[in-house]
Amino acid sequence: MKRVTVWHDGTCPLCQREIAMMRRLDRRDAITFVDVAAGGTCPVSRADMLARFHAREDDGPLLSGAAAFAAMWRAIPVLRPLGELARNRLILSGLERLYLGFLRIRPRLQSWLAQRQART
Repeated sequence: MKRVTVWHDGTCPLCQREIAMMRRLDRRDAITFVDVAAGGTCPVSRADMLARFHAREDDGPLLSGAAAFAAMWRAIPVLRPLGELARNRLILSGLERLYLGFLRIRPRLQSWLAQRQART
């Protein structure tokens, strides 16, 4: 079984929800989640880690963006087929373009979720 390390921003309301969902799906405990915002160790600068999603399979290279998501998906049986599809460079390229589009709207989504959480 491959192990995956995922670095995330524990202060981001989007990340909090996503990581909570991934923890529920990770029934084999194959993923180690590292909260960069809480002082978790980083293989690159903290700013770089917070700007994009990062993961590493076993002792492989540090992955970023869509490739990091694909690595995380491969560790979760129900999402594994999507992660395996992303091994195709054309599919991964398309996923990366979608991720870059998401990064452009992420600040607005984070703000909206933070306001929504403050109201409850």
